Amino acid sequence: MIIMPDFSLERLVPEYIKTFEPYIPSKPDPELMKLYGCNHLYRLNNNENPLGPPPAAQEILRRFKPYKAAIYPSGDSYYLRKKLSAKHGLNPDQFLVGNGANEVITFVIKTFCQEGDNIITADKTFAVYEWVAQFSGFEARLVPLKNFYFDDQGMLDRIDERTKILFICNPNNPTGTYWNEGKLRRFLNTIEGRQIVVVDEAYFEFVEKEDYPDGIKLLRDYPNLIVFRTFSKMYGLAGLRIGYLVGSENVVDMIRRTCVVYSVNGVGQEAALMALDDDDHIRRTRNLVRAEKAFLKQEIDRLSLETQMAEGCYMMIRLPMSDTLAYRKLMAQGVMIRSMTGFRFPNWIRVSMGTHEAMEAFINALKRILP
Repeated sequence: MIIMPDFSLERLVPEYIKTFEPYIPSKPDPELMKLYGCNHLYRLNNNENPLGPPPAAQEILRRFKPYKAAIYPSGDSYYLRKKLSAKHGLNPDQFLVGNGANEVITFVIKTFCQEGDNIITADKTFAVYEWVAQFSGFEARLVPLKNFYFDDQGMLDRIDERTKILFICNPNNPTGTYWNEGKLRRFLNTIEGRQIVVVDEAYFEFVEKEDYPDGIKLLRDYPNLIVFRTFSKMYGLAGLRIGYLVGSENVVDMIRRTCVVYSVNGVGQEAALMALDDDDHIRRTRNLVRAEKAFLKQEIDRLSLETQMAEGCYMMIRLPMSDTLAYRKLMAQGVMIRSMTGFRFPNWIRVSMGTHEAMEAFINALKRILP
């Protein structure tokens, strides 16, 4: 191997990249089962839909023509944007589809932030807002949650002349708490269009509370508002990576300039098109989540453990032991949960709602590991 004498990795890499810790994803399920010595695995770690995709989307996957794999997909998800616009009564140009919500987060930060700028979000929320800002060289100002809720005044107090974007996860992952419409409107009114406000509604379809706001309906009143949605959670297409944002035409036009075209695969676009029509799938998923939350809360209360449960398809549980140790012990019994130290909730775990069989398996495994 030839070593170039002038090559210096240290000189080429920005300081903010050197100090950023890479995210290490978990191994594939078969490798995890070998590692932990279990012959099955209940996935209760990633808030996935245990019902899978809607039936019509499943049919798309079964019938996808192999020759299409050699053809580039629509570079701007043309038909999906048209269908989303018809569903919400907006212009197709107000929608931008990305390779999962992670990519549209990146698009927004790239569009509005430059050297010296900052974003504001909570300290215990979906971490990708913070990560993307940091590995892009921008400051992420983290405001502590207040009683498990995003602290609106705390976020407002951190704004300065270099603040470009405020990220609100509504309902929040992992606490499930949310701002009602009145609180969100008051926050937006206080901002007065000086910054971009992103409301991440990844779990929108799971919420049944009447005072929960539909961010897309607020767009006509707030041109600085951007709303995120995803097909990964309720629609069960996490493996196909389809997320999207909605905003005013002028805002989305600017964001589109930072996009990488052809990043959204063809089969994902087709499956998402069919998933949008299936209201029965939403009803069945909501019924499952509601029933299993009630079952899990009852069982956890019998164990006298603290819980945090609100909206969304997940519950947090505080354990009298290390969450990372609990993860390993539960994995040995074929149950996979999310340890919460990475969310800055040490000794807590987050459990996704799964089938009743999976929830019973979790409770039985938890009883065996508790001190």
